[in-house]
Order: sequence, then C-alpha cells, then structure tokens
Amino acid sequence: MLRIPWYVGYPLAGACGYGVLYLAANGSVYYPSRYPSGRWEAQAQIGAVDVWLRSSDGVKLHAWWVESPGARIATLFLHGNAGNISHRASHIQEIAAAGSSVLLLDYRGYGKSEGRPTERGLYADAEAGYDYLRALGQPIVVHGESLGTAVAVDLAAKRPCAGVVLEAPFPSAHAMAARVLPVLGPLLIFSYNSASKIQRVHAPLLFIHGDRDSVVPLELGRALFDAAREPKTFWTVPGADHNDLVEAAGPQYRERLREFYAAL
Repeated sequence: MLRIPWYVGYPLAGACGYGVLYLAANGSVYYPSRYPSGRWEAQAQIGAVDVWLRSSDGVKLHAWWVESPGARIATLFLHGNAGNISHRASHIQEIAAAGSSVLLLDYRGYGKSEGRPTERGLYADAEAGYDYLRALGQPIVVHGESLGTAVAVDLAAKRPCAGVVLEAPFPSAHAMAARVLPVLGPLLIFSYNSASKIQRVHAPLLFIHGDRDSVVPLELGRALFDAAREPKTFWTVPGADHNDLVEAAGPQYRERLREFYAAL
C-alpha cells in the first residue's frame, strides 16, 4: 500500500480543498434563467425584435432590439447576474422613452443564448453586441446593471463609447466577496476588477445607485466612482434597493437618462 508522507499529503489535501471551494465560489457568481423560464410575453409588450449574434469564439447569442423613433444614439444594455433579458422590460421601456434605441443582450448560458457563463465569455459577448451596434452607425452608450457594470467597464475601456451608464456598480468581485463572506471570500474570488480598468474609460460616466442597496452597498459604488475619470456624475436614488431602482426612481429615471443623452 502506497503511503504518502504527511508533509506531502496535508498540502495536497489543502490544495484540493481550496480548488473545490474556488470553483464553487466562482460558479456562484452566475444565476442564469434559461428559456423557457422568464417573462417572454414582455417582448410583444415592449415591441422588441429578435436579434441573433455570434461571439468571437463562436457562441450563438440572443438579444432583443428596441428601436426608439428619432433616436440619435443606441444603447447596449448589459444586465446583472440573475434572470435573463425577459426580466428587464422596465429598464428597456425607460431607456427607449428617454431617447435611445436599445440592444438588450443575453450572455452565454442565459435565456436563449448558447454556452455557459464565464468572465472571459461575458466580455466576448459584450463585444459581439457592440459590433452589431457599430455596424448601424450610431453613437453607442454602454449601460450596465450590477454584474453588467463590470462587463460594461471592460468593454468601454477597450472600445470607444459616447457614454457609459453604471447601475449599482462595484470595484471588483473581490471587494464584493469581502462583504458577503469576510476572510474566506477574498481568498477565493478575484474576477471582474473594474477598479483596475475604469481609468481607461474616457467617455462621460453616469453612476446610479440606491441608498438602500442590500446587495451592492452604496459605498462600493462610490469607491468605483472615485477611481473614475471626469466627466462623471453620481446619482443616489433615495429608498432604492438593488432590484427596484427603476421603480424607486420613478419619472426621474427617464429624465436623468434624457439629460445624460442630450449632453453627449
């Protein structure tokens, strides 16, 4: 019977245990809802048209396109880590009403899109959406929500944008992990580092954050704001939690976006 010395066995067991925890922690970042789960009846309600894209690594992606009559800009909307595009109808209605057409993209593994989500994969998916809008010839606003803010910052740091909107942003998944699981969390998650990229974003920035956000604390949004270049604006929405920001903001949400678009 093969005996493994303790000074080999203990570190090996520790490394295996860390590996299991690392994979579990990083997999827990994503909570996708795959079709037919969702509120797909919303497509007809908001007048969305199906769009099919291919990422650079060949993954087939699904998106909705909503055209705003007379719009001079187009928004690429990058949603958060849960659900799918069918859960974002209220966002899309407000963005279109504020004066921008919208491409609402489902990342790989979400909704009707193929594949499974990874950090590198989501970045590639966002680039596919950007390339689709670039072909239309309109100025592009990148609009991220929660996890989508990290995808938006990565994209805007690499590609020219007319403007960037970040709802409930955070400096990094590492910083988020420290809030959710102190001590152990920061040892496991190192992804989605917006703080290291935001200085490379040269477009005007609009930060939006609820003062009662129970998922991404307001101070994390402020920390990323402090790291960003001018021109930038931070709008704190009174009484808003993480998932009711549009509803809590009411008519001001549309007005703030309209003002931001007009100033671009």
